[in-house]
Amino acid sequence: MVKRLPFVLDASILITLLAASSAPTPLYPVYQDRWELSALSVTVVFSAYTLALLAALLTTGALSDHVGRRPVLMCALTLEAASMAAFASADGMATLVAARVLQGLATGAATSAAGAALVDLDEPGHSGRSALTNSIAPAAGMAAGVLTATVLIRYVPGPTVTVYLALMLVFLGQAAAVTLCPETARPRAGAWRSLRPRLAVSPAARQAFVISGGGVIAVWALGGFYSSLGPAFVRLVAPEAPQAAGGMVFFTLSLPAALTVRATRGLRPVTATLLGCAAVPVSVALSLAAIHLVSLPAVFAAALLAGVAFGAVSQGSLRMVLAPVPQPDRSTTLAAYYVLSYVAMSLPAVAAGLLTEVYGLRTAAHLYAVLVTLLASAALLPLVAAAGPTDVRVGRDRVPGGCRAERAGRSNCEI
Repeated sequence: MVKRLPFVLDASILITLLAASSAPTPLYPVYQDRWELSALSVTVVFSAYTLALLAALLTTGALSDHVGRRPVLMCALTLEAASMAAFASADGMATLVAARVLQGLATGAATSAAGAALVDLDEPGHSGRSALTNSIAPAAGMAAGVLTATVLIRYVPGPTVTVYLALMLVFLGQAAAVTLCPETARPRAGAWRSLRPRLAVSPAARQAFVISGGGVIAVWALGGFYSSLGPAFVRLVAPEAPQAAGGMVFFTLSLPAALTVRATRGLRPVTATLLGCAAVPVSVALSLAAIHLVSLPAVFAAALLAGVAFGAVSQGSLRMVLAPVPQPDRSTTLAAYYVLSYVAMSLPAVAAGLLTEVYGLRTAAHLYAVLVTLLASAALLPLVAAAGPTDVRVGRDRVPGGCRAERAGRSNCEI
């Protein structure tokens, strides 16, 4: 029980951070109508968050390994609350971008610290619980954020203010709760040096990182399209559909992603990642069929399958990467994982926005589909090779490259 409450708090922080990150998605059409924003403007606003998050991960990703998890989380949650206040008072694209930048900085600083704290709190009897939570929290949070914002748009006056004020109160409450929790990391020297931008993966995790990286890029790129241009895609296919449908398409991706993380936890990590990558081309084909058949159900079917792919790849790849990592390298390795993820989510999304401005969303969607299909197909090759009989057993699973921590007798290797 002593460790359970901090574990639940750290998990709730990850969920709420990702809920706040996805809350603007169903509001983008409102912002577009109110301030006459283009599709490119929407993807710029979306990417301002991810680029700021990347900057925070590159500079503060290892900070909690040096000063402790609590100080980083308290500061980041306070900054996140400030970003919610900025969202609530936004009056144009410039202030919306500023709010997104603050949010990205706060989320980047908190994500690796909270994720590493979850790994710190793993118990021998619940081995792998932290990797499962780190996998399921982003999808669950994004689903909750989209659903909440969509409901508020429909039933509550002033949704562009209400949703952010509610989230601001939650973050302030979480910051206060963190002060009451015990520190899980042993502070060590080198905090200022750790702020120098760098990208590092624990040597024990590098082979698994390379093998799973292609799949991570494919599913996060697909998620970036739905989270930035999903509402516009729904309007393209079904112009008469209610406004709520635009927000719900990303919810349709996020909820199955969270459920898939849970459902595939019994599979070998490489198997889960492989199955997720194989689902991506099918999802893309369904989305293109939706355009040509003018079928809104096909849009949601494609989003659902994209969520299954996202959940399977996220769960499998994180288990592969985190299993062998010792405590001093956990937040750094998690930061590198999230850097790869958010680069894959943001840069293709901005490209899609630019293509939409030049050629229209229909053409942009087809080009994006080709890109994601190629990425997923290329990712299958190392995964198929890794799934063969030459990989090394880790705990109950078989993870390519083996586990140095296991060979050293570390219990955190078992997933």
